[in-house]
Amino acid sequence: MADKCTSNVAVIMVPLPAQGHLNQFLHLSRLISMYNIPVHYVGTNAHIQQAKTRVHGFDPLTITNIQFHEFPTPTYETPSPNPNAPHKFPSQLIPSFFAASHLREPICSLARKLASTMNVNKVVVIYDNLMSGVVQDLPEMPNTECYCFNPISAFHRFSYFWEVKGKPLLPGTEHYEDIPSVKDCFSADFWEYLKAQVVPFVGKISCGELFNSSRVIEGLYLDLMAKEFNNPKLWAIGPFNPVVLTEKHKNSNKRHESLDWLDKQEHNSVIFVSFGTTTSLSNEEIKQIAIGLEKSEQKFIWVLRDADKGDVFTSEVRKIQLPEGYEERIKGRGIIVRDWAPQLEILAHSSTGGFMSHCGWNSCMESISFGVPIAAWPMHSDQPRNSQLVTKYLKIGLTVRPWMRRDEHVTPDMVENAVKTLMDTTEGDEMRKRAALLSNTIKKSVMDGGMNRAEMDSFIAHITG
Repeated sequence: MADKCTSNVAVIMVPLPAQGHLNQFLHLSRLISMYNIPVHYVGTNAHIQQAKTRVHGFDPLTITNIQFHEFPTPTYETPSPNPNAPHKFPSQLIPSFFAASHLREPICSLARKLASTMNVNKVVVIYDNLMSGVVQDLPEMPNTECYCFNPISAFHRFSYFWEVKGKPLLPGTEHYEDIPSVKDCFSADFWEYLKAQVVPFVGKISCGELFNSSRVIEGLYLDLMAKEFNNPKLWAIGPFNPVVLTEKHKNSNKRHESLDWLDKQEHNSVIFVSFGTTTSLSNEEIKQIAIGLEKSEQKFIWVLRDADKGDVFTSEVRKIQLPEGYEERIKGRGIIVRDWAPQLEILAHSSTGGFMSHCGWNSCMESISFGVPIAAWPMHSDQPRNSQLVTKYLKIGLTVRPWMRRDEHVTPDMVENAVKTLMDTTEGDEMRKRAALLSNTIKKSVMDGGMNRAEMDSFIAHITG
């Protein structure tokens, strides 16, 4: 992919310790390292192991140019997720976020060490927007530049400014009208974290903004963001995941059973159901989804696992129960996956024709990359706005349960209707066609001479110039 250039720049990557963030930073690390730039990925031992263990979609040998730095943090609670909590935000992760704030001094020491070496003239720090407090000292260090990485869509980021500024009438903002205040999308304890680790540093650290996005997907909102920042230094350098999977890109471990099952199914006949790593469903919600999937009479793969804890390697994982006899009844038509699933490979498979998703940004980018339309069911955070981007702006999906009705109990009919519409109607076929066209455009954009390739080359030229 990249030009083989040698640089006197070293890059430090500072992700938030949550799966969707760790994953994006590891993919970006790989892409930057392919320009022969040394990359230093920092975090705790558990979170670095989590990133390495779960990564999929590219040849593991391509991370050999990445150096991982495991730093200790104070011991913190690792509470289990509460599936019956009134808010779906993963509050069980908050202690790990605050613990990560103690990486401030180790990262400073690493930057000083790299800057003092003979062959490094500049240290470039790419930090998660939610880790701003950790890198607050670095702009004062000689020959050090910081760039803010946004692990969310430009659509979501701009809609926040739109709300703060009183909802001005601008092109494209009509797609925000039925979303409530962004404050309702996060929990109270997360807002406390933002007040301590993000808000005080807005506009004070970053030399430029990076997005795991593409102008092909949301060019309007990227342009509006550049105007909002009053700063042309904004790069849309996604998608980070490979957009075409070859054998070397696929997981080097034993092939997952779900892929063997998909091989036996018809083209576009299977809906993939997964709500990510930060959503815990109650027993009643699981029961209603199970009934709805069964009633739909469509083929499906359902990843049924609890949300992550702050340390995913701790024991005591909740065992989720399905209705009695359920797995026997769906045999041949559906499979349940209770462990980590190779989502990228499932979405890339020709038998996968739909994706019921929480609309986390990783999932959206992966689904869009492979032309799979989405049955959107946002749970928290940026997901409500991402679902609007998918369903209203890009028009490659439909809504399972509107965000404004999030306090209502989901019913089997909601699930059944969404699955049938996406998988077995002309409306669903039209969404698939639009998704396939968008996927093809994205694939072209990451090739030599394509728009996304040019953006990545531009960023690399900027930091190495």
